[in-house]
Amino acid sequence: MARYMYQVAYTDEAWEALVKKPVDRVEAIKPTVRKLGGKVETAYFTFGDYDLMLIASMPDDVSAAAMSIAASAGGSIKSIKTTPLMTVREGMRAMRQAKRAGYTPPGA
Repeated sequence: MARYMYQVAYTDEAWEALVKKPVDRVEAIKPTVRKLGGKVETAYFTFGDYDLMLIASMPDDVSAAAMSIAASAGGSIKSIKTTPLMTVREGMRAMRQAKRAGYTPPGA
């Protein structure tokens, strides 16, 4: 299965609700990820533009997108960014494949 990183920024209202009644949102979304055929691997609260980072294994891009859409539709997220991840080994394979691709840059 492919891995995806989800970066989530909560709305002010969501933070207000979480401060009033703290809830482990990772445990809350695991059933949704499972229904889409995936598995939550890890998650962290973060500082900066995003509040939460989650890495999940998902069966395909459609399932990964469905997770983003479902989370966004709930109304507690002001933004979500989904990034496909590759292992270092996969990245090395991509570099070797790129070397053989024969791409010619503009103006060459």
